[in-house]
Amino acid sequence: MSQEDCTAALAGKTGILIGGGGFVGGALMHFFKSFAGGAVNVFSPNSKKLSLLEADDIRRYFERVRPDFIINCAIAALGSDAQLSCGINYLGAVALARAALELHIPYIHVSSAAVMPSGTDLREEDRLALGAALPHYAKSKLMAELALEQLAPGGLDYSIVRLGIVYGTHDHKIQGFQRLLFAVVNRGMPFLFTNRRVRHSYSNVRKLPCLVARMLAHRPEFSGQIYNFVDAEPVALGQVILALRDSLGLRVPRAIYLPYPLARLGMGAVARVVGLVRRLGVEARLPPEVMFFRNLYQSQALSPAKLRDSSFRDPEPTATVFSEIPYLLRYYIRRWEEQGLIRAGARELDDSALRAQRFVQDPAALLQEVAEQSRHPFLRQCSLEHHEEPPAKG
Repeated sequence: MSQEDCTAALAGKTGILIGGGGFVGGALMHFFKSFAGGAVNVFSPNSKKLSLLEADDIRRYFERVRPDFIINCAIAALGSDAQLSCGINYLGAVALARAALELHIPYIHVSSAAVMPSGTDLREEDRLALGAALPHYAKSKLMAELALEQLAPGGLDYSIVRLGIVYGTHDHKIQGFQRLLFAVVNRGMPFLFTNRRVRHSYSNVRKLPCLVARMLAHRPEFSGQIYNFVDAEPVALGQVILALRDSLGLRVPRAIYLPYPLARLGMGAVARVVGLVRRLGVEARLPPEVMFFRNLYQSQALSPAKLRDSSFRDPEPTATVFSEIPYLLRYYIRRWEEQGLIRAGARELDDSALRAQRFVQDPAALLQEVAEQSRHPFLRQCSLEHHEEPPAKG
């Protein structure tokens, strides 16, 4: 199933994409612009034109555009307070769903594995119990899912896509998986803050648009359903970190798995130092991902079985987080150098080391890559300048 085929049934339709300036929304917007060939008209208003915190903004915009479908990728930043988290992740999602219900159009909601417990082989129905103690992010995303189910008996045509740890290029912020990349590239991780048994599910952002297009084109199958959208196999966090390290030719982090009590003690000390610095009037804060620190020591593996049994077919079945590491490192290192976040030329990638790493971690992806390259002329790719000519046959 090609990306072009995914959009064929959507030709001539108009959609509204909320959160198009973010990592996931940006990938969807790029897909509709690049692969739909203009056949699908998708608007992605910024927060000045449409704020999820303002119900009147939503009403006016939808009355003017009259879309055929809605995709919601908007999220409040992980460290947001209760008002923003509730307003954007929950109440904003409900407002969009109510608009979709009144317009009789499908609503695609992008959710997160944050609504699920730790464990393995987690299915779509495995969710956290709603309670006051949940972090703002998880609580608001969970309430959004529950609200959509409450609206379904009234006729809401919705689908929920749950993502694991999202990886891919073109993320404009250092967050999530990209923060892990930055920590390794910048040698900010001396040891492995996890254990050998911990595994997580990863989601390739490049594959997501094809699923969304499929969902929009086949509503009877996907309506009212939740799907885990993750790679086929969960991955050990320690292996990912060491693969990044080896690809960069670094010596740190060392392959020493720090026990959770010791890691928690160290994190507490860092938090106290940050607090003291802030009392001096210096702006300092821990990254919002700290709320997921415990998850580094707990597996969360989502089952892809339900989506695998649907009519959707993975457009890139051999693509995994390991096969994408070379491209992720090249993209983000170049970007961070341009932003002055790391010194230019400080991190060089060795192609032979990268291929050796893929040989160990993902031989199928390496086989596919070499096969693709073998379709092109071999000798013409090599520059013969500055190389000694072989002796001519006498």
